[in-house]
Amino acid sequence: VFKRNINVSHCSSQELQLTLFIGSPPSFSFIVFPQTVVPTEAKINLINMLSESGVPVIEATSFVSPKWVPQMADQVEVMKGISKKPGVSYPVLTPNLKGFEAAVSAGASEVAIFGAASELFSKKNINCSVEESLQRFEEVMKAAKGAAVPVRGYVSCVVGCPYEGQVAPEKVAHVAKRLYSMGCYEISLGDTIGVGTPGSMTKMLEAVCKELPVSALAVHCHDTYGQALANILIALQMGISVVDSSVAGLGGQGISWSLGVDLPKLMDAGAFICRTLNRKTSSKVAQATCKL
Repeated sequence: VFKRNINVSHCSSQELQLTLFIGSPPSFSFIVFPQTVVPTEAKINLINMLSESGVPVIEATSFVSPKWVPQMADQVEVMKGISKKPGVSYPVLTPNLKGFEAAVSAGASEVAIFGAASELFSKKNINCSVEESLQRFEEVMKAAKGAAVPVRGYVSCVVGCPYEGQVAPEKVAHVAKRLYSMGCYEISLGDTIGVGTPGSMTKMLEAVCKELPVSALAVHCHDTYGQALANILIALQMGISVVDSSVAGLGGQGISWSLGVDLPKLMDAGAFICRTLNRKTSSKVAQATCKL
């Protein structure tokens, strides 16, 4: 797990853990985001570049059905094609037991499951109700425990849903508690559409922290309305020290702390994938230094 000291006054005694997403953060991935399919070789090259930058946690791909997400049809090729660097973890997303089994067969040593606090979003995103998704995850957790594979859990739409609007904090707490009780070592709380504000983030985290230890929580803040950093700051002030991020802002998130990573190499990786996709970077750091 990525741990580096943060040089900021409000949390100087904490450590920040950064999970960097390459493949598929729940429902919004930069590899899923483009209208064209990213070449497998480009994905592999990007992951290898990031491995060399010092990032120790890289979520590499997603073992979802290629029928529904054709951009992920090369999941096995990506896992087998990357150069796995010692000390770097390459977890993958697995929506169900079939995905888990495929991931393990491809060499995955850590997986993640992803649910939602919104009924409509769950049905639109993974084609089942919230309760049905939790039952599916029970199967994955049983298999993962048998294979000694650690599992991370995600909850999407923790403050707002594109279909239902505002999401009640109690719903988020319920799903997070269920995933943690199953055995997920960590629960990442995702503002999937980036509508969160410091106020709504605080209320949601207060509700979840009543049910789970803060040490088991992470935040996954999209920057759609430019609130990601403010929401992350709230999470840090409330004791959360795990933050999900993305490359070149292509996954919708954004953070900018010094974490002991080789920043020029990290920016080179972002520039590479932006050139591949023929799109401008959303990274504020890259924009400020005129990389793209």
